[in-house]
Amino acid sequence: MTAWFTKNLGDAMLAHPALEQLRELFGQTYGLNGYADDTALFTRHESEGRLHCEVNVYFSPATFSIATVVNATPCRKPIPTDLGLFMGSEAAWPALFPHQRGKL
Repeated sequence: MTAWFTKNLGDAMLAHPALEQLRELFGQTYGLNGYADDTALFTRHESEGRLHCEVNVYFSPATFSIATVVNATPCRKPIPTDLGLFMGSEAAWPALFPHQRGKL
């Protein structure tokens, strides 16, 4: 599977419970460590000109099983600018964005 997925969690001020649910689901599915470098979830706060920003979660292709459980939608591979690593190891940056600079 090479598709990325995304899920909008809505207002950043209210997204904490959904993020905690994803953290728990990730841990149950992949364990707390020892998962592959390409197994990662990323977040980005996006406002698109609105007063309040929303939290979007990006699921790497290796996290397909979690993405389907939470009804995430397929998307293009995100650019790494302003992404934050939410779950996974720091090795996810070069594994998933090998030709990008910035976070690497």
